[in-house]
Amino acid sequence: MKRFFLFLLIFSFMMNEKADAQPKSSGSSQVHFVIHTDYGNMEGVLYNETPQHRDNFVKLVKSGFFDGLLFHRVIEGFMIQGGDPDSKNAKPGAALGAGGPGYTVPAEFNPSLIHKKGALSAARQADQVNPKKASSGSQFYIVQGKKQNPSALGANYTADQKTIYSTIGGTPFLDMNYTVFGEIIQGLDIIDKIAAVQKDQRDRPLKDIKMTITIK
Repeated sequence: MKRFFLFLLIFSFMMNEKADAQPKSSGSSQVHFVIHTDYGNMEGVLYNETPQHRDNFVKLVKSGFFDGLLFHRVIEGFMIQGGDPDSKNAKPGAALGAGGPGYTVPAEFNPSLIHKKGALSAARQADQVNPKKASSGSQFYIVQGKKQNPSALGANYTADQKTIYSTIGGTPFLDMNYTVFGEIIQGLDIIDKIAAVQKDQRDRPLKDIKMTITIK
């Protein structure tokens, strides 16, 4: 009986240790979403470590805010951007990127959340007019990026983060300057397809790329 009791204690301790080792945002508790496009679908998750951005994104998705909007700015090797309400039914060649829902979201920087390929991040106005680096209320971008030399990343990155940047790629110069609040977990190839389309001098795709976003 004593041996059995000791086994239970050890087993319980091991299970608690394992649970403590899990990241705060476990997959089962994260909000899943799907971005539907003519190029295919991208499934992603929202991070619990950025609750204000998570809740705002969910609110907008459930209201249908994003449906029919465009990926209005795409830069191959960098990112694809959307979420401007002015892009809905926008005329060809129209300048886009200044629209929003009429409010911003406070920055929620977290050194554990990096701009790896597939990162979902909030766009924002420049530092000159936005010193607190508050996020746009609706505009977001999805990182494509490029593979990085880990030796050039510096001491602020963990070994795991350096491995991610050197194997998957990303845009590390944006870290701790723009809020990362989710990531694409399926459909990374769709990012590449959208980033490679023909575009005008403002980086707007010549052929409109519309989106619809749903909560899964």
